[in-house]
Amino acid sequence: MARVQIDALQKCEMAAEGGQSEALYSLGLIYATGKGVDVDYVTAHKWFNLAAMRGNHAARDCRTEIARDMSPDEIADAQRQAREWLSQH
Repeated sequence: MARVQIDALQKCEMAAEGGQSEALYSLGLIYATGKGVDVDYVTAHKWFNLAAMRGNHAARDCRTEIARDMSPDEIADAQRQAREWLSQH
């Protein structure tokens, strides 16, 4: 992974710690597209879900779109991960 991608991911993660909806949405995009990481729809759904809860409409649409390619168990796992993240932040 290129150093620039690692830095961008770390910056998004740090901004997400503060609950910034754009950072949460950006993390969803990173994991949904595999930009610098392996594609991971469960993790992407988690970040999109968190961003959507903070009013990001694009995240809501992306969450709906990737959910079409996920099993009910994967969606449940993503929702569980989002709840865990919320309880820690």
